[in-house]
This record gives sequence, structure tokens and C-alpha cells, in this order.
Amino acid sequence: MFDVYKVRKDFPVLARSINGKPNVYLDSAASAQKPKCVINKMSRVYKTAYANVHRGTYALADEITSEYEKAREVVKKFIGADSEKEIVFTRNATESINLVASSWALENLHQCDEILISEAEHHANLIPWQIVCQKKGCRLKVFKIDDNGAYLPQEFIKNLNERTKLVAVTGMSNVLGTVFPIKEIALAAHQAGAKVLIDACQLAVHSSINVQDIDCDFLAFSGHKTYGPTGIGVLYGKSEILESMPPYQTGGDMVDKVTYQKTTYAEPPARFEAGTPATVEAVGLGEALRYMMKLGLDNIAAHERELSAYMLQKTSEIKDFKLVGTATNKGGVFSFQVGNIHPQDLAYVLGKEGVAIRIGHHCAEPLVNRMGYTSLARASFGLYNTKEDIDAFVAAVKKASAFF
Repeated sequence: MFDVYKVRKDFPVLARSINGKPNVYLDSAASAQKPKCVINKMSRVYKTAYANVHRGTYALADEITSEYEKAREVVKKFIGADSEKEIVFTRNATESINLVASSWALENLHQCDEILISEAEHHANLIPWQIVCQKKGCRLKVFKIDDNGAYLPQEFIKNLNERTKLVAVTGMSNVLGTVFPIKEIALAAHQAGAKVLIDACQLAVHSSINVQDIDCDFLAFSGHKTYGPTGIGVLYGKSEILESMPPYQTGGDMVDKVTYQKTTYAEPPARFEAGTPATVEAVGLGEALRYMMKLGLDNIAAHERELSAYMLQKTSEIKDFKLVGTATNKGGVFSFQVGNIHPQDLAYVLGKEGVAIRIGHHCAEPLVNRMGYTSLARASFGLYNTKEDIDAFVAAVKKASAFF
């Protein structure tokens, strides 16, 4: 069974008091806190086994190379990939998506081709495709979501046609919490002859993923959201597609043979990991994913569903509380407005009460504008949150509402 109070003891920062009050961290959609096993693993590597990977033949180099590649194996297991060769380490999901834009889209798309995305995309899954379209003369199409934030299959199908060469969608909205039916989307896209990229930054935190079952061509997520360190991300790509792609960056460790006249490139994933990688961060990510799998992704999802139901119940008690994004299929991300209180003012009062939330357009400005706002407050869950956290959040919001 999932014991959240036992789990919380694994996260040192949650024991800290904020302004003399318990630390209620409700910003995991932006970046999650780190368990002791990740902190200790990275510290141990720096203390006892640090060297450069893939380059030395001495003991430290052998050890760190082994740890680095073991982390790749963990990622493969975490997302159900077929081979470690399909796992590319990047700086974050943003770089993963930009890698696909530069190395696949710019090489394969042509004038009059179309890229299809949803209204619910993060800037990282919007701007790279705008640039591709500007450079290649392609057309970027955006399919609508419902006013409550729900996925509208008819809108997706209406915009999908034989000119669509790439469908790039979020697995779960970082603003609305809407979970998209990515397996259905991938099937329809492939039937139309398009490739599929999934932004799984939020999805990877809240539910299990199997890329072979989804049958996506690319999938990206970030380490810092999955309880790992910053500066490390993952790009999954089908082997045959990665093998057809040129390098994203060039330099050391991504080559096969180099002369002054010509260079040939290594096979994936090395082809896309130029230079000294974020080695210790990759090891930390591997440890974080092990931690999640040990707790059980289904257990985590069940715990967060219980929290979400409690959140909806308790926030219904708050006068003028408006939840933005009320799709039936929704994860633990809650963007909201309280009366006419500016989100900045609301967050200030909550911060004084030890409650951490996010405000702004959440790197999804077109989506927030589409929902009728310029700025929203957002509370989001991690596996360590409790009903007591929600009680503290509700009490702080009521205090802010009464004050303003």
C-alpha cells in the first residue's frame, strides 16, 4: 500500500518550515522535490566515482560509464522502449523537442506540409514548430479543445489530412490537467501517414507510459519533474527514425571516424549526445525513476486521484473559486481564479502561509489567453502531497479572499 506519510520522510525539504508554518509544496508541475535516494546517489558519485564517460580505461571512468548506461536502461524500462538505443539523454524536454525539430523536421518536411498541434501545448511544443514552418514553408495547424479544457476528437480528425506530416501533442496539459488519448491520436495520425511526438513532461509524473503500446515515434520528458535533478531530459525515438536523422550538435563522442576532410557519425544514441554529457544528472534521473517504479506508478496514480477528488470537494467551499480546466479525464493540476483577486496577490498571501503555488501563463500563454485569462494561479500535486496540504491550501485561499 502507498503510505504517503512514510513517503514524505524521503524528501528532506518537506521537513522545512516556511514562515514558521509547514512547507506545503504545490508546484510539482513546475519542478518536483527530490528524495534522499537521488541526493545521496549523486553525492556518492561525485565523492567516489566521478570521471568522464566513454573516454577512459581506468577504474573511475569504467564505473561512471557503467552507472550512466545503467540509467539509460532504467529509462528504457520506465517508458517501455524496445532498446536502450532509443533513449537519448538531453538537457530537458525542451531540448528533446528542439532536437526533433532540427534533426528530423527540418530534414524531412517541405513546403505545403503541415504540423498539427493542440491548443493546450506548452511553448516548448509550439515555438520549435513555428520556426520549422518559417524555415520550410510548412503550415502549423492548431486543433481546438473544449471550453472546459477537454480533448475534442472531432476537432483533431477535422484538421488531420494527407498533408499532415507531424502530430505533436501533450500527454497531459500543464495548465488544465487534461489527459489526452495519445494512443488513439497516434493511431489516427499514422493512418494519415504522419509521425507522432508526445510531450510527456506531466504524463510521465502521473501515470505509467509504454511507448510501444502508444506507438509514438518520439516522446520527451524532463528529469526535474520526475523527482530527478535539473539539467537532464529524455528523448525517446524509434530506432529506425533516429538512425535516419543527422546530428543535432557536433563535437566529441558523437563520431565514428574523423579526418580533416570528412566525418562519419556514431550510431544513436551517441550521435545525439555530443560533448561531455550531464553524467551525474543522468545517474540521478535513473535513481529517481527507480524510486517511482518501486513505489508503483499505479499506486502513485491512485493516490493522486484521491487527492484530486478531495481538492474538488474542498475548493467547492471557497466563495468565488473558479477552476479553469474541468475535463473529466484530468490529472492533479489545478489552475484557478478567485473572484477578482490578482494571482500575484493571491500567491503572496499563500506564500506567507507556507503554501507554494505557481502563477502566470505557465509557459502556455496562448492557452491561458484562449481560456479567457492573462494570468492564472496553479496548484499541482506530487506523490508526497496529502489531504492536510489541501486543507492548508484551502485555509490560505479563504484567508486571502477575506483580506482582499
